Amino acid sequence: MSKLEKNALEWAVFGVSLALVLATVGFLVYEAVSSPASPPDLSVELGTPERRGQVWAVPVTVRNRGEETAEGVHVEAVLRLAGGREERSELEIMFVPRRSQREGWVYFLQNPARGRSEGRVTGFEKP
Repeated sequence: MSKLEKNALEWAVFGVSLALVLATVGFLVYEAVSSPASPPDLSVELGTPERRGQVWAVPVTVRNRGEETAEGVHVEAVLRLAGGREERSELEIMFVPRRSQREGWVYFLQNPARGRSEGRVTGFEKP
């Protein structure tokens, strides 16, 4: 039985594959060593309200600028109306990975354009 020789194309594919695997492993090691373990840095942004039947839906974006994941993120949205009246809505997002964002919706009975709406994170769990 004769020994099969590898042709140039096989060697080229092997070389490119090896380079990609080594680059991926190198990147993962670099990220693990160089990234400081900063806690989650969460912020909330409320979007433009939309009418949906009898309620107003407001999009909510939660951003995590930290280096750790936050689980069970509780968000409170408050609509402050004239005369000191307030309407509150809550949202829970299961997790927000590091350096990412998640989106959801909260509902209000009153038109948010008639007041001032604010959002904030009220708490989260460390995984």
